[in-house]
Amino acid sequence: MNFFNDLQERIKVALEAMIGDGTLPGGLDLGAVAVEPPRDPEHGDVATNCALVLAKAAKMKPRDIAEPLAARLAEADDVVSADVAGPGFLNLRMTDGFWHARLAEVLTGGTEYGRSDLGATSGKVNVEYVSANPTGPIHVGHARGAVYGDALASLLEFSGFDVTREFYINDAGAQAEALARSVHMRYREALGEDIGDIPSGLYPGEYLRRLGEDLAETKGDAWKSAPEGDWLEPIRSQSVDTMMAMVRGDLDALGIVHSVFSSEMELVRAGRVDALIAELLGRDLIYEGTLDPPKGKEPDDWEPREQSLFRATQFGDDVDRPLKKSDGSWTYFATDMAYHEDKIARGFETLIVVLGADHGGYTKRVNAIVEALAGDKVKMDVKLCQMVKLLRGGEPAKMSKRAGQFVTVRDVVDEVGMDVMRFIMLTRRNDAQLDFDFDLVMEQSRENPVFYVQYAHARCYSVLKKTQSAMPDVDLSAAALAKADLSRLTHASELALMKSLAGWPRTVESAALAHEPHRIAFYLRDLASHFHALWTKGKEDGSLRFLIDGDTELTLARMALVRGCMTGLAVGLGIIGVTPVEELR
Repeated sequence: MNFFNDLQERIKVALEAMIGDGTLPGGLDLGAVAVEPPRDPEHGDVATNCALVLAKAAKMKPRDIAEPLAARLAEADDVVSADVAGPGFLNLRMTDGFWHARLAEVLTGGTEYGRSDLGATSGKVNVEYVSANPTGPIHVGHARGAVYGDALASLLEFSGFDVTREFYINDAGAQAEALARSVHMRYREALGEDIGDIPSGLYPGEYLRRLGEDLAETKGDAWKSAPEGDWLEPIRSQSVDTMMAMVRGDLDALGIVHSVFSSEMELVRAGRVDALIAELLGRDLIYEGTLDPPKGKEPDDWEPREQSLFRATQFGDDVDRPLKKSDGSWTYFATDMAYHEDKIARGFETLIVVLGADHGGYTKRVNAIVEALAGDKVKMDVKLCQMVKLLRGGEPAKMSKRAGQFVTVRDVVDEVGMDVMRFIMLTRRNDAQLDFDFDLVMEQSRENPVFYVQYAHARCYSVLKKTQSAMPDVDLSAAALAKADLSRLTHASELALMKSLAGWPRTVESAALAHEPHRIAFYLRDLASHFHALWTKGKEDGSLRFLIDGDTELTLARMALVRGCMTGLAVGLGIIGVTPVEELR
């Protein structure tokens, strides 16, 4: 389906023929030959760098390769012209019939259009995303990573990769204990005690009041004055379970479902950390040493102590990493090593971890972990999502903040809807800051990308519905329209829309390989733009309208184009988890 790949193979065949007849020397590596859209569409439909990348090895001038190659390629029935430009770029311009054939592929492919087996031989892929501390509702900061990770997983699946969607529950560290202490305070409050202000380091959210009340109902005052050792673990466990139920509900509101939830506490209890540390000791990757003070610490603020350190610098990290805290419990790094060892043991060959930008320093250490445990057998990709800035009227948005000091996903979804939130989260690269403007996303205008794309889909649906009403005996299914006389589509705007649709498979493959689902949202905006442009021309010029009285053949050809556009929009929206609409209200 990716016609760029097909043309690339065609060019390689032509180059091999040139080698065969002596035009080119033998032994050339054709692996670097690329075929892609030209930077300037005015130059043609397809560009190749083959003459430039082969010139040195062939000991020839690039144009001396490009010109005879152009002559060969121009002989094909579906090539209008093959022109050499600049130092040796080769630009191809394809016939209208070539693009008509691509439209037929869209109609034949339907909801599978653009699906590929790109990742079929790439092994299992683990995409870990959200992985928020189970201490409260999912907030807007988590939402961007959640949408990015979910869309990336769908994109990879669509491209033939074997994907597991995973959430790592950080339920064994200090944050979970702070949650338990916070709930205990709310428990005492439910029993009538005036607890005053919530101390720094604990969680002030109103959502914890219900947990405290439930605890008061089931335990009475048994734990009110009891020592912490009696209640910390049971309250921690119960609170984490309750919080995770809340988190799953928040994710569900965002249309996100994970296939695996892995628990840090379960890894610790199963002895996985102890076993891994013993293995690393045997490999001489752990030693007893003292770290230098952190940057910014004055000497008199620093208390050096000898501790067990992992040789992270041996694998590209900035410093060696401690494995135990001063109280003897495992550091987050130690449990994280066991978690990644567990992923590797489960047979994943590619690990993708989606984190907030505030975890930028984590990249080197997790890369060090995976390299130490698997060498080059496992690929690691840490994706950082920049912050989301909520705006209303050009100012920071004020929400209910019922969760405490942050805005929850539910707050935003309740106001704008799941589809809007998901789409907007992908309108910028993951590593660029995102402004979420409430006024803009509710506006029905070209400036609102969600409305612009959905409006194109709704318009397609409306055109097909109107045509079916006017021509009730005509079959407007995709299968029937694929057999229409598409040669009637000759206007530049019609061809531009077909070319945009034809570029979908390449967009999918390149986005999947780069782990960049935002490219799908960008593509949808471009496709919608081509459709709206054609619609506008039809309003200005009656001969370009979709429904032409007295010319059934041309009408069916244009219905094929409309059906193809609606299919392309629906498939793209489906990958990013947005429901295409049939009408806008």
